[in-house]
Amino acid sequence: MNYAYVRVSTEQQSCSSQKFEITNWTVANGIAIDKWIQEEVSGTVPIDKRKLGAAIRRMKKGDLLICTEISRLGRSVLMIMGILNECAQKGICIRTIKDNFDLSGNINSKIIAFAFALAAEIERNLISQRTKEALADKKAAGVILGRPKGSFKMKKEVLRDAESILDNRRKGVSIKKIAKRYGIHKNTLARYLKDID
Repeated sequence: MNYAYVRVSTEQQSCSSQKFEITNWTVANGIAIDKWIQEEVSGTVPIDKRKLGAAIRRMKKGDLLICTEISRLGRSVLMIMGILNECAQKGICIRTIKDNFDLSGNINSKIIAFAFALAAEIERNLISQRTKEALADKKAAGVILGRPKGSFKMKKEVLRDAESILDNRRKGVSIKKIAKRYGIHKNTLARYLKDID
């Protein structure tokens, strides 16, 4: 059987581009997909808690697993290598489209898989490091990071206007809209209003 695997990290992301790439590749190579595996989950989630893990357990020798790139399988070298090793032991072939990787059980394909996985992890670490450095630079420049924090003065103002705020809430005005008037986060406003009870 031929399986296609698509994964995104959040519900806000779309699987459509991965599906499009896999469909085009399979049509060009005369391969029919028997089953699609789609999930919205972080690549850091252990394989045994993902749909991919369940699919690999069901797969048999000679089955093919197709994905757009090797990083779709997992976020760390160890996780990807574990998946590749399990598939190799079961005789499952893996093809990735962007990486043009073909795991068919030979040692060369395993070395290439390791190199791709290592490169992907290094790239993610570099992106993470650059993000941390950019945030540190902003902080050093005096930029306040994160959501607006409530102050004692603002709390007094909210409590003073509590009757009006509660009246607006009864009229259907959202807590988010009311919080915006005060320049605070909706959770901060909700916390202040709890003190009224």
